[in-house]
Amino acid sequence: MKTLNCAGKSLTFDRTLVMGVLNITPDSFYESSRYQSLDQVLSTAEQMVRDGVDILDVGGESTRPGADGTVSSEQELERVVPVVEALRTNFDQVVSVDTSSALVISEASKAGAGMINDVRALLRPGALEAAAATSLPVVLMHSLVEQPETGFVPQYDDVVSKVNEYLLQRVSACETAGITRDRLILDPGFGGGMFGKTPAHDLQLLKHLDRVLALNFPVLAGMSRKSFIGAVLNKPAEQRLSASLAVATLAARAGAQIIRVHDVAETVDAVRMVDAVRNA
Repeated sequence: MKTLNCAGKSLTFDRTLVMGVLNITPDSFYESSRYQSLDQVLSTAEQMVRDGVDILDVGGESTRPGADGTVSSEQELERVVPVVEALRTNFDQVVSVDTSSALVISEASKAGAGMINDVRALLRPGALEAAAATSLPVVLMHSLVEQPETGFVPQYDDVVSKVNEYLLQRVSACETAGITRDRLILDPGFGGGMFGKTPAHDLQLLKHLDRVLALNFPVLAGMSRKSFIGAVLNKPAEQRLSASLAVATLAARAGAQIIRVHDVAETVDAVRMVDAVRNA
């Protein structure tokens, strides 16, 4: 049974863990996940804790298609570090930082963050070295391009093979930099935009998630209210809760150890039932 040391707090994969999204941004794709004041963040986090969240994931830069430009590391730092400090002070849950910036990785670690969650898999300048210096667990996510051109359509002969190949390359880079395998979590990167998947690719990834799990790393699945759900159902993000619970259940049943979501209470109930059936 794997246990991670997250800045003095332990995460044990003896059940499916739920990561709650806290976007400190004005332009994240799901409007209800955007928080602009510290009081609002703390109130939302408190509710997530009551609802059973295991990890609080703080992000200061939107990665949705068409987001409002690139956020500087300094601006991201101003958004994220006070929130990390407040969450660390007020709650026992592990605080994760959703960032690709070397500066934010370093400073958030000093502020008490217990995990790094990088959609760019530590590819930005200095990020690999900064993450290695923290000794924190790292989530490596697959993405295809930094900023896809308008109209870009990703193509793969076998999306799962390409995702696995990329993730193993990043694992190798981490090991070379001194980040041991036991600190790493893999995320196949569900979603369009810079994540580089069409809805069909996302469905294939979920259908064959066992092939990602076969790499023998903990796997994080972040599918909450994403565009592939909208493509299947023709519904906006605000109307995708039931379907988000369905895909979270499928991922948890396949063996994903962390489910990253906007809707904590409902997802906790769903994965607890998955765990109960698995352990029956």
